[in-house]
Amino acid sequence: MKLRGRNEIKPEFNMSSMTDVVFLLLIFFMIASTLAKQLNTIDVKLPQADGKTENRNTVAITITNSNQFYLDSDKISKQRLETLLINALSTFKTPSIVLRTEKKVAIDQIVYVMNIANKNGIKVVLAVDSP
Repeated sequence: MKLRGRNEIKPEFNMSSMTDVVFLLLIFFMIASTLAKQLNTIDVKLPQADGKTENRNTVAITITNSNQFYLDSDKISKQRLETLLINALSTFKTPSIVLRTEKKVAIDQIVYVMNIANKNGIKVVLAVDSP
């Protein structure tokens, strides 16, 4: 007489839960890599300081060592900066700019942009690299 137990263990592996985990990880890394990019920026060597720059509802103004002005990633002339800046910030409730300058930019170029911002009630944030 052959005796068998009622609960027989079946050697099968269900892959559906593992597939769900891999899919969720894929979505997470896709979103994280998109948010990690710095969009609309020109590569400049920023001065170092403690603090952080938030990029919410702002427009980036970049000044290079060769006194070239960029509004986000578009190269513009110094004379057209004020009109293009006001047009770019017209849709924001609280307008603010992130001023990105290289280390050796003359202070009069920085003051020029800050005067435009002060005259038009625009908040200025100076971008720096963390040490």
